[in-house]
Amino acid sequence: MIAWQKARELAKGVYLVATKGELSRDFGFRDQIRRSAVSVMANLAEGFERGRRTEFHQFISIAEDLH
Repeated sequence: MIAWQKARELAKGVYLVATKGELSRDFGFRDQIRRSAVSVMANLAEGFERGRRTEFHQFISIAEDLH
């Protein structure tokens, strides 16, 4: 799924950025933004596994709101 692959690239980028500068020292925010990036992937995967188009669209909407 292309959307999940893009979400994975996003998460990888967030992790890289979060290891540099002031963001790397703000542990609470750093961890929150990392979890948010991973959550996009998780919502896409969970929606896809549900097997129903309406539920999948719901999880895509959730993932989109997180991004």
